[in-house]
Amino acid sequence: MTKTQDIRDAVELELSYDPLVDVSDITVKNLNGDVALNGTVPSFPQYLEAAAAARRVFGVKSVHNHLEVVLPTGDYRDDPTLTTSANNALTLNVTVPDGVEATAKDGNLTLTGTVSYGAERTAAEDSVAGLTGVRNLRDDIEISNDADPVDVTLYVQDALDRYALIPDDSDVTVDTDGNTVTLSGHVRTWAEHDAVVGAAWMPVGVYDVSDDLYVTG
Repeated sequence: MTKTQDIRDAVELELSYDPLVDVSDITVKNLNGDVALNGTVPSFPQYLEAAAAARRVFGVKSVHNHLEVVLPTGDYRDDPTLTTSANNALTLNVTVPDGVEATAKDGNLTLTGTVSYGAERTAAEDSVAGLTGVRNLRDDIEISNDADPVDVTLYVQDALDRYALIPDDSDVTVDTDGNTVTLSGHVRTWAEHDAVVGAAWMPVGVYDVSDDLYVTG
């Protein structure tokens, strides 16, 4: 059996093992660790979880999520109803600042507004991603803060040094240009990748993270 077959089989097994994913209409393709997911799933959370499951597999370097969300008839929500539900969810989440709003079109949600740091933007996404009727999510929220970006590189590097998932001999480098952090270097797994990116978004003053990390698998 080839390594390509090994990785594809492992991804299929991980998808089947994950109770949050209905694999009945998902097909997996793999080329040298570049995995593509094709087919349909019945909800947006399953769309996200399928990609997360694939990234957990050793040897996977990238995941191209081509899955389409096809809602069951009973899960359909018209645009006004979904818009109201999403804005109510944002309002109820105390970690999402006032002024962040959602609009829906054909089940596709768009978030707009301004937050102070990346974690607030993530909180807004998490608030609405699991709502019934969501087919896709676009985040147009802007990050704006008066914090001085000078110390951002040091803050991120210190965080990487603390994280258990990131080895001491990691060659990940952090560069800051204004309020944009660029990450480069090698990580072994997607879990390590996500830990690095998450650390980069933490400091106040980071408006964007450019991800140039390479997952070795």
